[in-house]
This record gives sequence, C-alpha cells and structure tokens, in this order.
Amino acid sequence: MSTTTSQLNRTLGPVMLWGLGVGYVISGMYFGWNLGLKEGGTLGLGIAVFFVMIMYITFSLSYTELACAIPKAGGAFDYAMRALGPQWGFVAGLAQIIEFVFAPPAIALGIGAYFNLLFPQVDVLVFAISAYVIFTSLNILGVKASATFELFITIVAVVELLIFCGFTLPHFNAERFVENPFPNGIPGIFAAIPFAIWFFLGLEGIANVAEETINPQKTLQRALHRLWQLWRYWHRWYLFRLLGLMVGNR
Repeated sequence: MSTTTSQLNRTLGPVMLWGLGVGYVISGMYFGWNLGLKEGGTLGLGIAVFFVMIMYITFSLSYTELACAIPKAGGAFDYAMRALGPQWGFVAGLAQIIEFVFAPPAIALGIGAYFNLLFPQVDVLVFAISAYVIFTSLNILGVKASATFELFITIVAVVELLIFCGFTLPHFNAERFVENPFPNGIPGIFAAIPFAIWFFLGLEGIANVAEETINPQKTLQRALHRLWQLWRYWHRWYLFRLLGLMVGNR
C-alpha cells in the first residue's frame, strides 16, 4: 500500500514575509488600543504596552524557533501535537482557530467604520462585509497573491502613519501627556493590557506560513528581525506623540 504526502508551494521570500508580518499587526496601530486610555490613562497604557511588548518579543522568538524546526502550516497545532500528543494538539489548534476566526471580522468592522466616516450614507456593515469578502477571496487565490497585495497595503498604511506623525508632531503637548496619567491606579494598568495587545495581535501568524516560505529556517528569522526593528522605533515615535496630541487637545 503506497502513501502520498502533499506539501504547499514555497513562494514567500523575506520581503513578502515581512509585509505579511507588518500587515497582520498594522491595523492595531489604527484602532483598538485607544480603548485602553479610558482604563489605564496615558502612562498606564504605556506601561501595559511595555510589558506586552516584552511578552511578544519572547513569545515570537520562541514561536519562530518552533516554526523553523517544524515548518508546517498548522502552527501551534503541529507544535503541541509533537510535544504533548494529539489531545493537547487539538486544544492548541482550536485556540489558534478561535483567534484567527474572530480577529478578521473585528478588523473588517474597523475598516467599515473608517469608510462610513467618508460615506455616512452607506451602512458600516456593507463596508465591513465587502472588506471581509475581498480579503477572504485573496487568501483563496493563494498565499502569494495575498502576500503581494498585503505588502502593497502595508506600505501604504505605514506611509500614512508617518505622514500623520509628521503633521501632528508640532502639536505634541508633554505637560498634558502626564496630566492624570493613572485615572484608575494600578488596576487600570492591568485593565489596559487587553487593549495594548492590539499593537501586536496576529504577529504569530508569520509562523503559520512557514510551509510556504522559501528556506524557512533563514527567511523567518530575517523577516522577524526586521519586523521588530521597525516596531521598536515605531512605538516610541507613534504612541507617545499621538497620546500627547490626543490629551493635549481634549
């Protein structure tokens, strides 16, 4: 009796993989995190972001090592099954599915809300469903088509944020930034953690395309290194200037 094995086509290089990684998390720079200001205040949210960043750095480095050792599209499912058996593999795979099933609709609703500001006569759900269908169709076409489109959108999104930072920098108000920085005290920092995660949510998705990556042992590490170089400077520039602008003009 003969057995056949199938494997996904390896089409992703470092640039496309970097674009996917930034694309996974760039939406969190636009919305989601701002809800943490109500809970933690400016400095409270900043502290929450700091500890979440440490968590994601250690997590993503460990996750990338696993992706290089086991370059399979199953991600956490494959890793847990290898180490702990099929039962725990099922639990890990289910948790991963829940994340990636519920995150896209939330992002689609955010996109719908933005377009609704430009076209208030069109309902938010119309834009949200349209965005969901478009991006799902791109994924169905193949990972290379999806990665190429996401790389383009990612570059546009990063440029837009840079332009925004450039225009708002002269209006940064350091005094207002530290005014009432902890409205809910220490508990507010913990309450702000779920919103701070929006800055990094989805980053682990890079490991899930290891089976479609050219030379994943080297490419994944290079892409993640470049991604963290961008994010390390970006958060210091974007978060503090935007918070100073928002608080300074409330």
